[in-house]
Amino acid sequence: MEQKRPEDEKFKKAKKKVEELKGFYIHLSVYIVINSFILLNLLIRSWDGSEHFWQFGTFFTPFFWGIGLAFHGFKVFDYNPILGKKWEEKQIKKFIEKDKRDASKYR
Repeated sequence: MEQKRPEDEKFKKAKKKVEELKGFYIHLSVYIVINSFILLNLLIRSWDGSEHFWQFGTFFTPFFWGIGLAFHGFKVFDYNPILGKKWEEKQIKKFIEKDKRDASKYR
């Protein structure tokens, strides 16, 4: 049976991170290309005056897709303003202190 070396685990972790980054950049590229096409098409159609360009419906797709893209970016770049690293550390300390208090009751 083969032992797992730390280098193998680090390589797998790094490879997974690179794949996540690649996925995000592909997502970003598709977002830019598709939404540029949509907005340019709507802008050209509004030149004759039959449609208005500056309305919410024009930006519906880029707006909501942009929200999804932002969440994808938050995940890939490990950014979580609400439940971030500081929150995790605080919760870990809280549970450790609770375990210490509970353990001291039985001494």
